[in-house]
Amino acid sequence: MTEAQFQSAVCDALSLFGWRWCHFRPARSSKGWRTAISGHVGFPDLVAVRSERVLFAELKAERGRLSDAQAEWLAKLTAAGCEASVWRPSDWPTIEEVLR
Repeated sequence: MTEAQFQSAVCDALSLFGWRWCHFRPARSSKGWRTAISGHVGFPDLVAVRSERVLFAELKAERGRLSDAQAEWLAKLTAAGCEASVWRPSDWPTIEEVLR
């Protein structure tokens, strides 16, 4: 499963289980692929909220690797008391449990 396919499945599940979510999509520019955000690079792929909780998730293909910037974001969010995780396709049972 590619990261894009995995992301699509996670977003479908978020919608199915009543979460509001946001993903910042990269776009191709003259300098290559860029994501239009300001601030520090490496922000998690998804932010999702439901009345009782907020989730931050970095989505990776099974063999995908976190960049140092992504790891730092997740560490700082976790240290601040947020739910911040790396999700892979093999985590699907846990992901579904969290989203329910």
